[in-house]
Amino acid sequence: MGKAQAEEAAAVECGYWHLWRYNPALEEEGKNPFVLDSKEPQWDKFQDFLKGEVRYASVMKQYPEEAQQLFDAAQEMAQKRYSSYIRMSKMEW
Repeated sequence: MGKAQAEEAAAVECGYWHLWRYNPALEEEGKNPFVLDSKEPQWDKFQDFLKGEVRYASVMKQYPEEAQQLFDAAQEMAQKRYSSYIRMSKMEW
């Protein structure tokens, strides 16, 4: 548990987790209420992050081929999700 903050930072850095805020008060000011705080992820670190998580590493040990397919799909979905967040943050209000 002592490494939780570092692990959370790594999750954000690689794109596994994104930081965003929603403030309805901004909508009343005519501004976009969705604010994306995450920087552009370093996607090359995404699968390394997954392999560092026990829940995913154990799947990788038992079923390496299937796990790699799932890791690839997870990264693709994370990239699409980030693109959606970028679009939402740039919307005119």
